[in-house]
Amino acid sequence: MSATNYVGQRSGRVNADAATSSRSLFLKLYAGEVMTAFQTKNIMMNYTRVRNIKDGKSAQFIMTGKHRTAGYHTPGNEIIPDAAAKHSERLVTIDDLLVVHQFVPNIDEAMAHYDIRSVYTQEAAYGLAKEADQNILRMAVKGALTTNKHRATLAIQDYVGWDDEDFSANVTYSGTNYANSKKSSNFFEGVLEAKRILESAGAPLDDLVCVVATDLYYHLFKAATNGEATTDLHMFNVDIGGSGSVVGANMPTIAGIPVVRTPHLGTDTGSAWTGSLWSTATSTGQAPLGAAESNRAAHYNLPATTNGVVNSGSNIGAVGGLDGTGSINYTTEASLVRGLVMSKDAVATVKLLDLSVETDYMVNRQGTLIVSKYAMGHNILRPGMAVALKASHNS
Repeated sequence: MSATNYVGQRSGRVNADAATSSRSLFLKLYAGEVMTAFQTKNIMMNYTRVRNIKDGKSAQFIMTGKHRTAGYHTPGNEIIPDAAAKHSERLVTIDDLLVVHQFVPNIDEAMAHYDIRSVYTQEAAYGLAKEADQNILRMAVKGALTTNKHRATLAIQDYVGWDDEDFSANVTYSGTNYANSKKSSNFFEGVLEAKRILESAGAPLDDLVCVVATDLYYHLFKAATNGEATTDLHMFNVDIGGSGSVVGANMPTIAGIPVVRTPHLGTDTGSAWTGSLWSTATSTGQAPLGAAESNRAAHYNLPATTNGVVNSGSNIGAVGGLDGTGSINYTTEASLVRGLVMSKDAVATVKLLDLSVETDYMVNRQGTLIVSKYAMGHNILRPGMAVALKASHNS
């Protein structure tokens, strides 16, 4: 006697249609995790001089001069001050309101089995943080390239001439080809040279930080790829007095300077370097950069190619940072920057409206409008407090 096959009541099948899946009506259990797109963190805000204001369109930073010389006193002579320190100001203008806006339909939110708003607001915060990071880095790079008074008039917004301005030269740490710019030994010596430049200029060293492109950071540990001996990585190895771990790709400090990495300084394609702060092969930042009233477009872009003019102040600057009367191509110079050694005083940030989120349920649209926003501005504060680590080739 043959067995009889029973007809199962497949409760997951639509209309008992054998052509449909027997699992169609079963519940899709929510795993509790929402996979979002990759995001980058804001790291640069902690490395700028930040001021909060309640109102107004800009904030003023007073720049105080210094007495550079001392003299011996002759007994009996009256001591009469006869030299005055020179003062100036640096202005930081508030950018236009930067927003990330999203509209969540009510019906979609009702159907979703997870908190969709928290995901969207988090992504909006990342978007604002990225823009802030890039703007601060643009100011830091421009500040590092401002190695003399003539360049200051081109790079610093609302620059007021100041005879006591301090400048510092930059470091070109690579050798004769692109591959050398990625060697750990060259980078290590570049950071040491940057600290020497700042210390020799009398700059305060208590809050220095080294900001390096992410691609370069990890390449520094690849001794075989770089054609370096493992012993060239000794500055990262705690076993022989270094600070860090070769195996863990950990490089916390060099010469007492903490090292942080950012993906916004540029990208290594393996055979060439591509900058990411400005549009490819141009000097312009990401559009839109705000209305004409805030002067953002000119402010966050690189100065145009120009000629050094000695009698206009190029002869006032750092040793190694002076220009002749030849062409100055800021786009080319900025594309060579792989890292920065800087202090908080290099860039100033003024906040009028800090990061905030507003929501509004709109009956006529049957959904919620979410607006994440901030209003702040950035400017070069003390260009002498930023030293660029520059390669000599991009490919």
